[in-house]
Amino acid sequence: MISKKVKAGVEGGSAIRALFEEGKNLADRYGVENVCDFSIGNPNIAPPAAFKNAIIDILNEEDPVFVNGYMNNAGYEQVRQAVADNLNRRFGTSFGISNIIMCVGAASGLNVIFKTLLNPGDEVIAFAPYFLEYRNYVSNYDGKLVEIPANPPEFLPDIDKFRASVTPATKAVIINNPNNPTGVVYGEDTINAIADVMREKEKEYGTSIYLISDEPYRELVYDSETVVPYLTKHYHNTIVGYSFSKSLSLPGERIGYIVIPSEIDDYQDVFDGAVLCTRISGFVNAPSLVQLAVSRCLDETADIGFYGRNRDMLYNALTEIGFECVKPEGAFYMWVKTPVDEAEFVALCKKHLVLVVAGSGFAGPGYVRLAYCISPDVIEKSIPKFKAIMDEIKHK
Repeated sequence: MISKKVKAGVEGGSAIRALFEEGKNLADRYGVENVCDFSIGNPNIAPPAAFKNAIIDILNEEDPVFVNGYMNNAGYEQVRQAVADNLNRRFGTSFGISNIIMCVGAASGLNVIFKTLLNPGDEVIAFAPYFLEYRNYVSNYDGKLVEIPANPPEFLPDIDKFRASVTPATKAVIINNPNNPTGVVYGEDTINAIADVMREKEKEYGTSIYLISDEPYRELVYDSETVVPYLTKHYHNTIVGYSFSKSLSLPGERIGYIVIPSEIDDYQDVFDGAVLCTRISGFVNAPSLVQLAVSRCLDETADIGFYGRNRDMLYNALTEIGFECVKPEGAFYMWVKTPVDEAEFVALCKKHLVLVVAGSGFAGPGYVRLAYCISPDVIEKSIPKFKAIMDEIKHK
C-alpha cells in the first residue's frame, strides 16, 4: 500500500496534466487539426539558435569526461559565476559563486528551498490565484499553505488580509511575478507593501520570514510593463528561484538556479542546507551539459514578441465575443471569467474541442486559464469555437 500522502495526491491528480493527456486523446479521436488545447504552458517556439550552437560547441570542444561527469552539488563553479555576473550587470546586485545553486528547473528549486526552510507545521503564504503545485510543494515537507483570497478585478495582493494572515508560524511568503495564472505584474508599490508587512511582522514576532520569488516569467513582459528591480533589493530575506524553461523555451531540459543572498538571516546555514537538499532529494546536481549551454546564453531570450502577438489576438477576439478577461501584462496566460458555472463552462468548452483549465485549481474559482504559448493557427481556429460556446450559453 502506498503512503496516504501520495495516495491523496494520486487521487487529486493534476488538472493541467490531466487536460494535457485529454488533449492528446481528443486529437487522436477527432484529429489534431480540430482540437484547440490551451491547457499547458508548453512553449511553441524554438529556443534561440545560440543554445543549439552552444551545445554543439561544447560537445566538439570540451573534454567529454568533464562535460558528462559529476560536479559540485551546487553546480559548475564557472556556470554559477556566469549567472552571478549576469545578474549583477542587469540588476546592480553583488552576487558571487557562493550565492548561486543550479537546480533542475524551477520546480526542483522551490522544493529545495522548502525542504531547506520548513519544519512540520510551518506556514507558507501564497496570494490567490497561484500556481497550483505550490500546495503540493509545501505539503511535501509537512508545511501548511495559507491562502490570501483573490482580489479581483486587478488580482493584486490584498495587503490588509495579508497582514492579518501572518502569524508566528509564518516561515515564508511566495510570489510569482509575472503571475501564473493571471498574467498580472506586481509593481514596485505592491512589492514594497508586501515587504513592509514582512518586516513589521518579523519585528513583532522575533522571527525570520523569507520571501520566495518564483521567477520563470521574469523576461516575459509586454507593452511598457517591466518586472520590478530584483526583489533582493526590496527585502533582506529574499530567496529567488529561476527557470530557463520560458525565457529560453527549454521546459523539457529542466534547468534553472536558486539565488541565496549573503544578507539573508542564517545565510550560511541556508546555503549549505540547500546544497545538501539538492543532493539528498535525488537530483544530485543539475544536468551538466545544459548547465554549460545556458551559461553561454544568459543574454538570449526566445521570441517574446510571439507571445505578445498571440496575447493581442486572443484578448481582442475573446473580449469582442463578450468574455471578460484580465489583459496579461506578462507571462503567457489569459485569465477569463466564466459566464456560467465554472465546471459547466469547462465541459462546454470540451464539447467544442477547446481545452481550458478550471480556475478553482489555482484557488481562483469562477475563472479559467488559457495558455496562449501555442501556434497562432490554433488561436485562429479557436475563435469560431468560442463564438459558438458563447452563443450556446446565451440561448440556453
